[in-house]
Amino acid sequence: MATAAEKMLAKASDTKRVDPGEFVVANVDFVFAHDGTAPLMIDVINEFQVKTLKLASKSALFIDHAAPSPSVQSSILHKKMREFAAKHGIRLFEAGEGICHQVVMDHGFAKPGNIVVGADSHTTIHGAVGAFAVGVGSTDAAFALASGKLWFKVPESIKITLKGKLAPGVLSKDIALALLKELGTDGANYMAIEYHDELSPKLSTSSRATISNLSAEMGAKAGVFPAEPFIPDNDANYIKEIDLDCSILEPLIAKPPLPSNVVPVSELEDMEVDEVFIGSCTNGRLEDLEIAARILKGKHVKEDVRCIVIPASKNVYIRALEKGIIETLAKAGCTIGPPTCGPCVGAHMGLLGPEEVAVSTANRNFTGRMGDPTAKIFLASPATAAATALEGRIADPRRYMEG
Repeated sequence: MATAAEKMLAKASDTKRVDPGEFVVANVDFVFAHDGTAPLMIDVINEFQVKTLKLASKSALFIDHAAPSPSVQSSILHKKMREFAAKHGIRLFEAGEGICHQVVMDHGFAKPGNIVVGADSHTTIHGAVGAFAVGVGSTDAAFALASGKLWFKVPESIKITLKGKLAPGVLSKDIALALLKELGTDGANYMAIEYHDELSPKLSTSSRATISNLSAEMGAKAGVFPAEPFIPDNDANYIKEIDLDCSILEPLIAKPPLPSNVVPVSELEDMEVDEVFIGSCTNGRLEDLEIAARILKGKHVKEDVRCIVIPASKNVYIRALEKGIIETLAKAGCTIGPPTCGPCVGAHMGLLGPEEVAVSTANRNFTGRMGDPTAKIFLASPATAAATALEGRIADPRRYMEG
């Protein structure tokens, strides 16, 4: 009778069963925050004069959003984080180590069945390994860090079954965009999405991470690919079930100002762009960079187009160096940045000017997200982004990946 989310929350709450709508207090396995949310979390802990943090050994702080620091104000916040981490014995990942979510994946901090709490909305990404991973505000993160527990309202669940075989040039980002088009930005509000991978071949963990990451854009509390021993019962109750035939998908792209404003790439071909961004916690992994390098190898980014590539973590960066991917991308005319969130959050390293057009592999295309409010951001896969950089206009990647 239980879904994957219900099984994980029941175990974490030391009870045999939980039901949707029920409030529980669950044990948290790992908690983290970054330089955009940690300073306020620290303020809350200091305000309540908490001396001992029960989850200190199972936590981490990340300097990743404004990293390396682009301003004195950012440097002040980073100093605050360093001092707090040193005082309480919390592991701190410095600027250059990478985006929090990718570093968590690289180090295996999130495991199947874990309750993972992150002070960032895209914490849902860790559902890719079978964790119940949720994004929370700084205050809830402070409570989890201090007490080792957090309250949850047990979510209803949506079951999404992925079927068929992806065509060349169609990636997991296109699956996520197809689901965003169907569900919208509020179609899964405070629900757990269960993804059942029946594709041939099955998706890699990296590809699954892209889908779990974008679950947040659907309004989901969590986006889980169930893993043993938290496989849902055959008679589990779902508020909705969706079967997606991925064989018929084509490359998709989200028009501004919403990630759900999705159309086929073919509808927008020939739209000229000023910038292409390949990176972020959504699509800055080795697999993503490999795809971009495959398309750009031996070629060159279109003149007057800025192509910015930012690996999601130092680990990804080093592996890409070892495999010659960074060299391929650099020779193709890409600007390679240090592991950071970069322009995705409008922090630095490639912000857009008035009326500029960008294709980004990130997760949000809200007005002003990457710079000037008159700029336009289109969300697409690394394949579509690389093809676009090559042609200087929104381009279908299939002609570069077929065969």
